[in-house]
Amino acid sequence: QVQLVESGGGLVQPGGSLRLSCAVSGFTLEYYAIGWFRQAPGKGREGVSFISSADGSTQYADSVKGRFTISRDNAKNTLYLQMNSLKPEDTAVYYCSLGGSWGQGTQVTVSS
Repeated sequence: QVQLVESGGGLVQPGGSLRLSCAVSGFTLEYYAIGWFRQAPGKGREGVSFISSADGSTQYADSVKGRFTISRDNAKNTLYLQMNSLKPEDTAVYYCSLGGSWGQGTQVTVSS
């Protein structure tokens, strides 16, 4: 049974940075594609970034390209999302997802 536990969210001023982590258990992370999603208040869940299992290739939503970086540490079975130059519109609950399973989410609030 896969378990995903996100952490690293918080309150940050515009222009600031945060690094989110997603600790994975029950699956060997390096064999699976995995991604980050977010859900802002009153909006649907949207894909933010994905990383493949085969070659580690990455994809980003247009809204975060150049500001966010997805990575994974296979030895730690952990996924990361480095978020720089944060904007108020990045405020959302951020989730990681693998194989149809979801974590509980971590709140990111960008506000002055």
